Amino acid sequence: MLERTLIDTLLRPLARHPAARGLGDDAAILTPPLGRDLVLTHDVLACGVHYLPADPPSDVAWKLLAVNLSDLAAMGARPIGVLMGLGLSSAEDDAWLTAFTDGLGRALEKWEVALLGGDTVAGLDRAVLGLTAIGEVAHGRALTRRAAQPGDELFVTGTIGDAGLGLAIARGDADPDRYLLNRFRRPEPRLAMGQGLLGVASAAMDVSDGLLIDAQRLAAASGLRLAVDLTQLPLSDAAAARTPRADDALIERATAGDDYELLFTAPPAAAAAVAALAAACRVRVTRIGSVGEGDGLSITGVGGRALRPARLGYEHGGGGST
Repeated sequence: MLERTLIDTLLRPLARHPAARGLGDDAAILTPPLGRDLVLTHDVLACGVHYLPADPPSDVAWKLLAVNLSDLAAMGARPIGVLMGLGLSSAEDDAWLTAFTDGLGRALEKWEVALLGGDTVAGLDRAVLGLTAIGEVAHGRALTRRAAQPGDELFVTGTIGDAGLGLAIARGDADPDRYLLNRFRRPEPRLAMGQGLLGVASAAMDVSDGLLIDAQRLAAASGLRLAVDLTQLPLSDAAAARTPRADDALIERATAGDDYELLFTAPPAAAAAVAALAAACRVRVTRIGSVGEGDGLSITGVGGRALRPARLGYEHGGGGST
């Protein structure tokens, strides 16, 4: 499919926001709301690294949008629009592109996000898909990783480890389960929860590379020590059925990555507000640890044993891939 055909036929109908200008100019024109800060993030999905070649194109589009919106959720931002860059290979034929844009349109509509523009290129060895998401938040109010306080409690939304199991299913390495497979292919950004945490949480980030490695990053950013109790790790029923109550199994779930849940800290006095917010958003929230003086990460397992896993999660450049 020629670039002009792709834009005119598949992408232009999705670009309905006035700032996109019908994709007829070189750039979008966006006027930020008065008294609001713009929040921008950019993530890339590479075929064979972040998704499998056999994954449905509509799910690839969903995930491309969702992982970027998860970054906005972690900062309490409301999404405004996105810019998309598609680096394509010969494997992405007309049928693939049609299914991809259909899935993208449904995801944009679900989260009320506008496609503002982007670019395409063909001829790569494998697809590399990029997306920049733009959000807004009240001036000076965005959540960051840097503001955890000693005495805070550590929480995580949703369940952990489902996507890692879903990846094994997608590879054919585990028995099928539709729920777990969808948790890998179609993550749910916690946008309402993130916006509700403004003024409640002290620090926040999303869990993308694994709960433990991301907890370590939050600890480093805040200059404090995070204590994580793996026996409190929230598991879905589907994951719990495949997870023995043993340290190795819990570590595997907590290091798998691709969860796209929110990891956040809040003072004990905010516990009631956190519970009310979780109920309003219909999102499970679990206390998994605490914040104290010092640095780094302490991890306890079954029976209160101190654990030192050789690997905390996925590190880019380390050779890991799907």
